[in-house]
Order: sequence, then structure tokens, then C-alpha cells
Amino acid sequence: MSESVMFHDGNRRLQDEFDSRRIADRLVEKLTHFAFTDADRRLIEGTMFFFLATADDRGRPDCSFKGGQPGFVRVVGESELVFPDYDGNGMFKSLGNIMVNPEVGLLFIDMGERPRRLRVNGAAKVSRDDPLMQRFAGAQLLVRVKAHAIFPNCPRYIAQPGSGDPSKYAPRPDYAPPEPAWKNFDDFRDYIHPRQETPNGE
Repeated sequence: MSESVMFHDGNRRLQDEFDSRRIADRLVEKLTHFAFTDADRRLIEGTMFFFLATADDRGRPDCSFKGGQPGFVRVVGESELVFPDYDGNGMFKSLGNIMVNPEVGLLFIDMGERPRRLRVNGAAKVSRDDPLMQRFAGAQLLVRVKAHAIFPNCPRYIAQPGSGDPSKYAPRPDYAPPEPAWKNFDDFRDYIHPRQETPNGE
């Protein structure tokens, strides 16, 4: 895999400072993919929301919440998904950014009993006359995203909705969070970087 897809010099400097380059490369090797899996499709098409990160042509960022009925985001190709733009405040921050800089990041989160997170990085295109527009009630525009990289994230910091409690993995004073199970998986255990000491010694 080309390093330009996932990592640049800034990523690498911090990976080297925290001794995490080996696990970063291993996670890319084992988890990052370029075509949506059946599990990816189920998560994406079952979601009622996702987060969309964009930037303008000067690199100024924006992050937006996008919501709708399950199925409002659809996987329509091996590495392509679409979602509608609904009536909003008329600022067009996200879609306006896409018009001048197509690079986007999407974050999908399943907050169920077995939480999941999925990131999709790719290039987006906004259209008013996409042939799929008619399949999305209320759509005023349609966005197609061609994925450059698809990768799951560790879901350990996701709190259970309605519980009022943080994740058991969330650091707090006088508490040592447990290690997530994936760090002991055969594919990763020999690549894990040391946990950094914090000012309170955790």
C-alpha cells in the first residue's frame, strides 16, 4: 500500500515519538481495505447518522453531522457509496468544500451492544442530476464518494447511549482502564507499543 493513502510525515513523527510505527503499519496491513465488505455494507446502510469531514481549498476544516432514515447512505459499488443532501441552513459548508476540494473522511458509528466504528476516506462529487437522486426522498443534491481507504477503528471509547456512564476504557483520576481485547489478538500482540506514562502515573 502506498504510504500516501494512510500516513504522511506528521503521522510518522508522532508514531516514532510514541514507538507505534510497527502497530500502525500492522493495522493497515491487516484491517485497511479498498472494497466494502458485507459487514461494512450492513453498518453503513443500517446507520441513521454519520460524521463528514471536509476542508476547503486552503485546508480549512469542517466537520458535519449527517442524519436520516436507515438506508439513507448506500453502498453502490465495490468501493463507492452515495448519500443525499437534505434541506438545511443553506450554508453548504460541507458540500461547498467538496466543490473545491473533493477529499473527504466519513465516520460511521454503531453504538449497539457490540459497538463498531468505520472510517471511509475518499474523493467526493456533488451532483444535482445523478440518476440515483429519485431514489432518495427529500434529496436536493446527491454525493458520491469513491473510497481510497476503508478501515475500522477500535470502539473502546464509545459510551452506551442512555447509560449516563463513560466507557470503561475512558481514563480518569485514580483509575487504570483495562486494555482492549484486540491488543492481545494473534495478529497484533507482538506489535503493540508501550502505554505512555501520564503525569499522575497511570
